[in-house]
Amino acid sequence: MKKILLTTLAIFLATAASADTIEMKVYGLVCSFCAQGIEKTLRKNPATADVVVSLEDRLVAVVTREGQDIGDAELTQALTDSGYDVKGITRTKRSVDEIRAQLKAKVK
Repeated sequence: MKKILLTTLAIFLATAASADTIEMKVYGLVCSFCAQGIEKTLRKNPATADVVVSLEDRLVAVVTREGQDIGDAELTQALTDSGYDVKGITRTKRSVDEIRAQLKAKVK
């Protein structure tokens, strides 16, 4: 019983430590082809649940699957290998719907 409790606690702590959304400031985004390429690259990662790319805001957001994470170094490497410059990475709890709504509100 003690072993099960410790295993459950370890899983819970690992899940709680991982971010739901990883938001990155990325420079070098100039066209919709860039956005599609980034989205395709990031979706190859099995921990990726969704991707949002905003050319205007230089924003790339990756939503991770529950209980999974993608390291900053891995994300930076994937984007720099594709020719982009990552200026910052922030881990948030914002949902993809919140991000899309904020981006849509800026357009109006």
